Amino acid sequence: MLPHRSDFPDNFLFGAATSAYQIEGHAKGGAGRTHWDDFAATPGNVAGAENGSVACGHLDRWAEDLDLVRDAGFDVYRFSTSWARVLPEGRGTPNTEGLDFYDKLVDGMLERGIKPAATLYHWELPAPLADLGGWRNRDIAGWFADFTEIIMSRIGDRVWSAAPINEPWCVSWLSHFEGHHAPGLRDIRATARAMHHVLLAHGRATEVMRGLGMSNLGAVCNMEYATPVDDSLAAQKAATVQDAIYNRFFLSGITKGTYPTEVLEGIEPHLPAGWQDDFATITTPIDWIGVNYYTRKIYGPADEPSAPWPATREHDGPLPKTAMGWEIYPNGLAHFLQMVPDYTGDLPIYVTENGMAGLVERDNDPTDDPDRIAYLRDHIHVVQAAIANGMPVKGYFTWSLLDNYEWALGYAPRFGLVHVDFETLNRTPKASYDALRKALTRP
Repeated sequence: MLPHRSDFPDNFLFGAATSAYQIEGHAKGGAGRTHWDDFAATPGNVAGAENGSVACGHLDRWAEDLDLVRDAGFDVYRFSTSWARVLPEGRGTPNTEGLDFYDKLVDGMLERGIKPAATLYHWELPAPLADLGGWRNRDIAGWFADFTEIIMSRIGDRVWSAAPINEPWCVSWLSHFEGHHAPGLRDIRATARAMHHVLLAHGRATEVMRGLGMSNLGAVCNMEYATPVDDSLAAQKAATVQDAIYNRFFLSGITKGTYPTEVLEGIEPHLPAGWQDDFATITTPIDWIGVNYYTRKIYGPADEPSAPWPATREHDGPLPKTAMGWEIYPNGLAHFLQMVPDYTGDLPIYVTENGMAGLVERDNDPTDDPDRIAYLRDHIHVVQAAIANGMPVKGYFTWSLLDNYEWALGYAPRFGLVHVDFETLNRTPKASYDALRKALTRP
């Protein structure tokens, strides 16, 4: 059974999260082409070459989806805006239809008593900006600041919170070093520049929102617990390097104006000239920090002694896994809720994403997901323990409200509390949705 709302402080917030490209249906409403459309159209990049052109049809069904948020008892809906929907060319003339959509979406949340938590960018870079180098190009910080001003001039007066960029590690490392997400590069110079520029863009966007008089501005970092495959010094070093790349680089840049030495060892020769001078912008003060957490990874040294940095290799783990092949490891969340205040002090912490792609529902009734209920239960217990230990955790948001487009894996993995039939787009709440609804019912 899930912990009840009454087991938490009165001001603790529960929410559900989605992202624009994963649910809206990008082919409608005047949105421009994105680098995800091109990545998916390239053979071998995405399962079934699937893309977000239809997704969950949220563009037309947003009211129904907000009713689901309200009826579950969630306090907060974490959504994202699509840069390419607002600015089809990435710059220049805004798309009125796109601005109107986010305007009515925010009003719809407020009408239902839901706090709108906006993320400006969740990975759908306008293709014309990708043509100019995308995140490799320093100018992207200015382009993103301009986009921020346009969209937040329209909805910023009514959102409860805002964060510029979802998961900087995915935007930069996963996409430019590992090549698993758009733009699909495997290039250390591109990676170094993207890692730095994504933080510069974060800082510029935060400055713009402050200038518009907005408050409750944060940063959302994904974190993945790194553990050594054995007790050897080489394995411990490998895990430390991966922890620095994945978890500490972005957190340290935003809050301390420094990058971990373990990462600079590999990327410093590839960073843009004068990169240290950008920390004054990157460290623009934030009001809260968001932690997205799903799993842990096990690391050892690379098999080849002469392997270039980072010279690590991932190993399979022994724990039960989700449909993504990710180990279920709630203690990793406990670690980060204890670690993050070393960087952020007493700033509020929100678990901005946590959830799983279900296994049981894949093989049986698509609304029967006891594994997801158990996953949520165990991670929510971790949040309770962190609060009891004095950590400033102020909210927990589940990923995701709906089954949706899961990027390079297409529509097969299902993270939703609500089942979506991708033929009819009909929504059906799962057992986990009902369990959360009961847990969130106010006395």
